[in-house]
Amino acid sequence: MNQLLTIQELGDQVRSWCEVHDVTPANGQAADVISDRTIRYYRTMGLLDPPCGGGNGGFSEKHRLQLVAIRLLQAQGLPLRRIRELLYGMEEERLQELERRGLSEHRQSSVRFNHGSFADTETWQVSSLAAGFLLVSRNGRRLPTTLLQRINEILTDSNPPADNPTEN
Repeated sequence: MNQLLTIQELGDQVRSWCEVHDVTPANGQAADVISDRTIRYYRTMGLLDPPCGGGNGGFSEKHRLQLVAIRLLQAQGLPLRRIRELLYGMEEERLQELERRGLSEHRQSSVRFNHGSFADTETWQVSSLAAGFLLVSRNGRRLPTTLLQRINEILTDSNPPADNPTEN
């Protein structure tokens, strides 16, 4: 994409991408869709580079990639402060890789569920654990790596005695 986009066109492209790939923020701290106002807010927070042409025009592919990266990181539950730290100064090539890798991880870890007593759309976060166990969060919450490692250690170290398999 070599052409520059208006703020509305940029928002439309990112909204469409998020819909196609089912990427939404993991918590209620962010709006479900990217609006012009959201883009301006991200710009003032330092999450998004300044427009190439100033004002509302002049948004490039890098801007789209930055917004996609923000959405992918929000889908993991990261706050904007941390997202800004992660994305600061990131070049377009790295943003492209983040889009590819982040989308792949999102597809593997998020499951949309629509069934009876469950909410219309729940984002399930699934983490693989040792010994064939899975940890599932119905609200998309991801546990810190250190906690997952501790849980794995417990699962790996707990071998129930043969005479009483139900003993903890």
